[in-house]
Amino acid sequence: MLFTEPTFLFVFLPALLALYFLLPRRHRNLLLVVASVVFYASGGGAFTSLMLVSIAVNYLAALAIDRARGTPAARRLLALTVGANLLSLAVFKYTGFAAANLNALLPALGAAAVPVPAIVLPIGISFFTFHAISYVVDVYRRDAVAQKGPVEAALYLLLFPQLIAGPIIRYRDIAAQLTARVVDLDGFATGIRRFVIGLGKKMLVANIVAVPADQLFALPPSELTAAHAWLAAACYTLQIYFDFSGYSDMAIGLAHLFGFRFKENFDYPYVSQSIQEFWRRWHISLSAWFRDYLYVPLGGNRVPSRRVYLNLVTVFFLCGLWHGASWTFVVWGLYHGAFLVFERLGLSTVLARVPRPVRHLYALLVVMVGWVFFRADSITAAGGMLRAMAGASPALPTPYGVAWYLTPEVVLAVVAGVAGSLPLWPAIAARLARTSGEGSRLAPLPSAMTCAALAVIFAGCAMLIAARTYNPFIYFRF
Repeated sequence: MLFTEPTFLFVFLPALLALYFLLPRRHRNLLLVVASVVFYASGGGAFTSLMLVSIAVNYLAALAIDRARGTPAARRLLALTVGANLLSLAVFKYTGFAAANLNALLPALGAAAVPVPAIVLPIGISFFTFHAISYVVDVYRRDAVAQKGPVEAALYLLLFPQLIAGPIIRYRDIAAQLTARVVDLDGFATGIRRFVIGLGKKMLVANIVAVPADQLFALPPSELTAAHAWLAAACYTLQIYFDFSGYSDMAIGLAHLFGFRFKENFDYPYVSQSIQEFWRRWHISLSAWFRDYLYVPLGGNRVPSRRVYLNLVTVFFLCGLWHGASWTFVVWGLYHGAFLVFERLGLSTVLARVPRPVRHLYALLVVMVGWVFFRADSITAAGGMLRAMAGASPALPTPYGVAWYLTPEVVLAVVAGVAGSLPLWPAIAARLARTSGEGSRLAPLPSAMTCAALAVIFAGCAMLIAARTYNPFIYFRF
């Protein structure tokens, strides 16, 4: 069930909210668990049982680790639990990838190819696995106490706003909220506002620029001019940001409706002036997860420089692989890891001496080139797109010039996307708040403008949803 489906918006969510506020507080967590199971089962099908078994295993393992704190048994239990979580992820996500790569090597050894299994990937398994691992590791590290209540433990792992595509919520950040939380009018209003903004990002920008992005990335290299290639990269750059940040906004907004407070997951990453800054602003919960559960245990910055560089490359190799079982994702991860190493080797010093617009252009260019690998179906396809972007791939004459893809709808979405990638609205809102202080006749203006804008955004989204327009969700496949 997608957040952008009529069933969710006009049936599931209103019914759940009504039941939630009608029930006594002591039954609300159980209601959310049941609703989250229904939410997942609507798309996850038979994999729902796998999810429930995994929840039971991690719940019991955390209790056992908590009881055995400070003993060798706790460490063994942790290793076994983390291994079980990773094994489940590996079987479903990487078996086919491993078999296909093995088959590429076997002919050279004179061996017969092995069958490549067609394994269906459970929805959201990567996010769910990382949630489970962070929970048991935090219990082992004494950063959290194991949740004794099975309903509350299940709710942490199953809570439907973040179940499918994050953000990755740390147990210690919402442990207290699982047992005691308050929904007030301001929090509820904040949740609605945030959800509508996320819905607008998804429906009015990401889905619209996705159409030319998909069309252009599907073209053979012989039909790509430099203009076509750069338009494809620009559209996908906007699509992936507004798709995923829009989903995160909707998840944060939905959590507010039920009294939960999630941390921010994006902080205008396209204003970054370095790749280090980009990763402090992009998918913050994933970056923090890799930092705390992989980079720091590997030694972080406390080891000699060569080890630091190796740690960075290792982390981003795994970050790429986490996103997908394909060499394009691996190359994307290594590419970002390499630039982080370059910046530590002295590139940051050079960048500090150049004007701010140049630094911004550098970071944006690096990110856009990286997105080509992320989006392309193969390394060969990515190479063709990059050659076209560099003007090194003469294209055959085509009747479909760049203007053919730039429909008024796409142009409007691109303009809105560029504006939305910048912290313009917070600056405007702050300016309005200063000029329309308390007691001023203009005091209601910011709220009135916000309400009007939200109403227009929701109406536009509702029309597109009713029309069943193109509605891909990029991060669901991870």
